[in-house]
Amino acid sequence: MVVATKAIVFSAIKYSEADLIVTCYTEIAGVKSYLLRNVLKSKRGKLKASYFQPLTQLELIADHKNRGKLEYIKEAKIHCPYETLHTDMVKSGLVMFLSEMLKNCIREEEANTELFDFLENSFLWLDRNDEVANFHIYFLLHLSSRLGFYPDASNIQAPHFNILEGSFQETKDSEYCIEGMYIEEFKRFFEINIDALNSIKLSKTTRQHILELILGYYSFHVEGYQKPKSLAILNQLFS
Repeated sequence: MVVATKAIVFSAIKYSEADLIVTCYTEIAGVKSYLLRNVLKSKRGKLKASYFQPLTQLELIADHKNRGKLEYIKEAKIHCPYETLHTDMVKSGLVMFLSEMLKNCIREEEANTELFDFLENSFLWLDRNDEVANFHIYFLLHLSSRLGFYPDASNIQAPHFNILEGSFQETKDSEYCIEGMYIEEFKRFFEINIDALNSIKLSKTTRQHILELILGYYSFHVEGYQKPKSLAILNQLFS
C-alpha cells in the first residue's frame, strides 16, 4: 500500500556498499524501517542520503507492505528544515543521544498522534533555542508520559523517589528509594514549562546525576532497555 506520511528519522545504517537501512517514526504507522538502495551513490535520484540524518523531519511517499520486512521509500522531502540541530556541536551530541534513546524505547508499528506531535514540536524547539543544557532531562521526563510510565507526582513534596515504582514517598522502604539534593532538583522539571528551562540552574555534576537517575528509571520501565552508547559523548559535551 502506497502511503503519504510525515516521519522523523531515528537512525540510518549503511548496508552493503551503497545502501542504507533507515528507521523512522511515521505519523500514520509508528516505527518503520526502510531499505534505500544505491542512495549513497546516486546523485540524481529522488532520495538523498543527507535527508536521513537523525531526527530529520520528512514527508514520505512510501510503499508499506506490512509484512514485517523492510519497506521502501518512493519519495522524500524535508518537512521542517533545521537551522542548527545538525551543525551546533552540543545539539549534535543531543541529537545522537536522543535518537538512540528513541530507537531503544519506541518500537510500536501503530499510529500515536500525541507522541508524534510531541517529538515534532520538541525538536523544533531544540533547533530554535540556544540554551539547551537541560533539554534532554525535560524531554526524557515528558517522553515517559507519552510512553505510559510518567512518575506519579501526587506526593512530590515527599523526600524519597522510588525509582522502581515511579512515585515519591515519605520513607525509604526499599533499595530503590533515592533521596537528597539531586531528587530535589529533579522535582523542578515536573511543573516547569519548556520555555522556562533556563531558569533551572544546575551544576554539571548535578545535571549528570539527574540524567543518570532518569536513565535508571527508564531501565526499569522500558522492556529490553539498553544503555545508550552515546551517553559518554553527551557527558563529555556537558563536562
